[in-house]
Amino acid sequence: MTQLEALQKKFINLRFGTFIHFNSATFQFHNNPDIIDWEYDHENGDLPRQFPFDEKDFNPTAPDYCKQWAKIAKSAGCQFAALTSKHHEGFDLWPSDYTDHCVKNATNKTDVVAAYLDAFRSEGIVAGLYFSVLDLTAQTGHRSCTTAQKEKIFGQVTELLTNYGEIPFLIVDGWNAPWGGPSYEMLPFEELDRLVKSLQPDCMLMNIGCQEGLSGTDVVFYENAAGQEVDHSFNGPGISCNNLTKTWFWRDEDPTTPVTNAEWALSKMKDYFPQNVNFMLNLSPSTTGLVDENLAQEFARIGKTFQMPAPLDELPAGWLKR
Repeated sequence: MTQLEALQKKFINLRFGTFIHFNSATFQFHNNPDIIDWEYDHENGDLPRQFPFDEKDFNPTAPDYCKQWAKIAKSAGCQFAALTSKHHEGFDLWPSDYTDHCVKNATNKTDVVAAYLDAFRSEGIVAGLYFSVLDLTAQTGHRSCTTAQKEKIFGQVTELLTNYGEIPFLIVDGWNAPWGGPSYEMLPFEELDRLVKSLQPDCMLMNIGCQEGLSGTDVVFYENAAGQEVDHSFNGPGISCNNLTKTWFWRDEDPTTPVTNAEWALSKMKDYFPQNVNFMLNLSPSTTGLVDENLAQEFARIGKTFQMPAPLDELPAGWLKR
């Protein structure tokens, strides 16, 4: 078994996790019916950007909100988690040296990456990070990924993988994706993978834009919420993600809108786990930083029924190889 295969097996044995979408979009679009989760039309329709974000508008007011996220994840039985450290809008949840568009210039200057990692590690949950290479503020996307823009990407990944202890996986988005971002020609997978492995050899690089084998990712990624389905012949290693609310990021109507029920999420896991595909269920904290009660209660309902399957001891037939 190769080192990568051992890491893949270890990750697949975690099975169930949570995907936390909390970033500038939480504050930008919570009351905007014209935007679903990000400015798709700016990246893909060449339209002018309409919603730039003022750093001072990032101001979650609840104390210790990351601890609430971790307790909710624990109540559901989640074994791992990922936080949107930077989404497509380009705002960083840590004080980066590579931009002013980050929490160091926010009204609430909390290093959310550090607080998240501390909270989830304290609950015994394996904590990774999400990072978008598509950056609307830096104008890095399908039209441009210059040497300077690449240096920012590599510099910020270096910050995340050197300043916060062990990061077992990094989920990268907006990369050679049908919804935008730099192509592999502009930003080769091998270059970023080599950087990640040089900083943390056991950190897996997972590419949301990659569903075809392991040539551009360490684990095949399916965004089930966008309609991506796992082929019946697939047998790992894979991961899929979806949500119980209508959008990835929080909306004003979420506290009073019924969420999809726990039984639906459990049925997804029943389908995925035999194919060695992990499942991530979204948490969308509000502008206060806290997760709404209706969503928290549904996570707790999942935990009352969820049971971890038996761990893989050996790689099954059909496991993808690199």
